[in-house]
Amino acid sequence: MKQAFFTLGLAGLASLANADTTLITNVSGYTLNSERELVRFSALQFTDDRIDRTFSVADALPETVDTRIDGNGQTLIPGLIDAHGHVLSYGLSLLRVDLVGTASEAEAVQRVADFAAQNSELDWLQGRGWNQVLWDSNSFPAAASLDAALGDKPVWLTRVDGHAGWANTAAMKLAGVSRDSEDPTGGQIIRDEDGEPTGVFIDTAQGYISEQIPATSLEEQQLALSTSMNTLATYGLTSVHDAGVGSQTIAAYKELLSDGPLPIRVNVMIAASDPLYLDRLNEGHFRSDDDTLTINSVKVVGDGALGSRGAALIEAYSDEPGNRGLLRYDDERLEYLMRAAMNANFQVNTHAIGDDANKKVLDNYERLIAETDSRAMRHRIEHAQILRYEDILRFAELGVIPSMQATHATSDKNMALDRIGEVRIQGAYAWRKLIDAGAVIANGSDFPVESPNPFWGLHASVTRQDQKNQPAGGWFPEERMTLIEAFASFTIDAAYAGHQENLLGTLEPGKKADFIFLDRDIFNSPASELWQTQAVETWVNGQKLSN
Repeated sequence: MKQAFFTLGLAGLASLANADTTLITNVSGYTLNSERELVRFSALQFTDDRIDRTFSVADALPETVDTRIDGNGQTLIPGLIDAHGHVLSYGLSLLRVDLVGTASEAEAVQRVADFAAQNSELDWLQGRGWNQVLWDSNSFPAAASLDAALGDKPVWLTRVDGHAGWANTAAMKLAGVSRDSEDPTGGQIIRDEDGEPTGVFIDTAQGYISEQIPATSLEEQQLALSTSMNTLATYGLTSVHDAGVGSQTIAAYKELLSDGPLPIRVNVMIAASDPLYLDRLNEGHFRSDDDTLTINSVKVVGDGALGSRGAALIEAYSDEPGNRGLLRYDDERLEYLMRAAMNANFQVNTHAIGDDANKKVLDNYERLIAETDSRAMRHRIEHAQILRYEDILRFAELGVIPSMQATHATSDKNMALDRIGEVRIQGAYAWRKLIDAGAVIANGSDFPVESPNPFWGLHASVTRQDQKNQPAGGWFPEERMTLIEAFASFTIDAAYAGHQENLLGTLEPGKKADFIFLDRDIFNSPASELWQTQAVETWVNGQKLSN
């Protein structure tokens, strides 16, 4: 340990000798201080990859620096952090059929057919993004429509939330799926009135099909990760938390890292479902020298999603009596996965959407945090969408962070009330109630489930409206955040949720020089236009990326 510190000390002295100081002047700058107060500045100075200081209009600027840049009056803010996304899935989605926004099953099938015509060399046709709630039918799709258009080539298309998939008959034949196939624990095969599989598979049942698809190679994963990270940077994201990463993808990240810093920072959550989960825990935390790759947490999936009625509810769905959703693990297995991570000193980030899943996860946290003395690890619940009032209070009491995605509320508003009714909706997407109870919310998007554009998330947080500014006045507007709260949730609070608040999230001395230039002043623009904001330049580690 002493030798390691000595080596770092020599490296630090070498870097100081070659330090390069940059001063960016003439900006309309904004950051937060330690009290979450908004601070304005007109110039920013950094040396190599670290912030030196900010300057107000009244401050005298240094006369001699290595590089001086005129900001041309543009708005400059800290780089934004997405606390929950899926980097590989997003990269793969950019390389596959995009079904987001399709208005009908027929339109989705046509997009697949058009893609197939241009990619005849593919053995499997894959895509993602369909959402039957947006279709006039409001019904799950079927294999038959894919069969008619695509013949015998196997097709697998995941729903927008990743918790359901749509296969054609060719894919089901390869998987050996028939009317006799059983629903696995935590999953469901959708069947017609005669008991025959329709082609839609919910949650763990997706494994019937996905396990037949040849695994992506390490090289293919590296391409998808690089494509994803570079695209995310164009939205003004300088750091993301990758929610649920397997061993091969971790290896792909490290291979990319061997060629130099990653384009943006990635805080990886190890997938508890990975067959080598315990091996990854035994390796301990990982932090690259340039802080572009960090591994100090795990991701456990507790239930499914609301749109596919897989979220685990205490009482049945309001629009499907008898259905209470799906738990991915039995109580013993869920507790085992969480305890193993805590005992290895890892932060536990558990996906929970339904009120039953949230209650079970909070019960486990209450018991296991006391058992392992791990409150300081800042365990999280990912999504925390539907909560009982008494469970809302438990987040702050237990020091558990609700890691939420604002655009889920504005996307789900079309069906959430139908799913859970007038009473339970009062505890759904309850940002204000959580904040008032003392919780720290980390914001994100869950890309590629939603767009990774953080300004859509800021807009949704502040207005509770979609990009058409509907509904008028906002959807359950009493749960809105203030702009400062929303800004904090995408900066310092997201950094806090990753144990990186001393490194990222504000433009304070000693922190990383991660910042973005915007095409407008978000603090002096109409809230209704926040979603239109664009990042003009993205800087990470004091280096400008191509935008």
